[in-house]
Amino acid sequence: MAANLPRRLIVNADDFGRSQSINRAVIQAHQRGILTTASLMVNAPAAEEAIALAREHPCLGVGLHLTLSHGTSALAHSEIPDLVDRERNFSNNAVAAGFKYFALRRCRDQLAAEIAAQFEKFRATGLTLDHVNGHLEFHLHPTVFNILLPNGRKWKIDQMRLTADRFWLNARLAAGRWLYRIIHAIIFHQLAARRVIMLDLSDIRYTENVFGLLQNGLVDENYIRKLLPQLPPGDSELYSHPSLDEFKHEYDALVSPAIREQIERLGIKLIRYADL
Repeated sequence: MAANLPRRLIVNADDFGRSQSINRAVIQAHQRGILTTASLMVNAPAAEEAIALAREHPCLGVGLHLTLSHGTSALAHSEIPDLVDRERNFSNNAVAAGFKYFALRRCRDQLAAEIAAQFEKFRATGLTLDHVNGHLEFHLHPTVFNILLPNGRKWKIDQMRLTADRFWLNARLAAGRWLYRIIHAIIFHQLAARRVIMLDLSDIRYTENVFGLLQNGLVDENYIRKLLPQLPPGDSELYSHPSLDEFKHEYDALVSPAIREQIERLGIKLIRYADL
């Protein structure tokens, strides 16, 4: 039966609001290309601009890109002293932060308070919450996930990214960085497998396939061109990090007329998380 399902694809941009370059790339890729959704960092330097742009483009699905590493907090240092420095900066060492969040019980209440504050900041924008994911995929961290799930109804979490890129498919599509790709494939396969039943029981929707994790900044036109014919039946997400400077190759891929023509020729329907 699965083989007969239509192929539908969410094309998402992470880090919306992190910079003006990213904001412009997101909107242009949505207007001119295949981008359907974006994940907003509510505490990022260009977040206010991103929010204004999102309001001007209501067809763009906007979700919360929960930030608990490599970014700044919503709450002050005095409220979450074990999470951020006095300038409200989270650690830039994601591995160390992950172990700390798991091992130190005193971090849990602080994480819950910060996560609640980020959801409140998103709610205050007036935007409809299309989905939830995490910067560096921290939403699947055991401690963080166990905060999100019981609060799913209160925070209106209806859709969430279940990050687990297909290693063997990715291996056929791209080369290089094998150690990075193997380690991340193993870690996120285990994380996703442990959470899928919990999401189902909570009626939180997700795509069965997610692509982009193992590319990490290399979601270019060549990769997308090879991926599209191999896209599995059913619903998938492809996420990237388009910008007009650092990752312009990812932006170029999303606005490529050849990629859009290929999607139309293959009969792939572009959707948002809200369409699941």
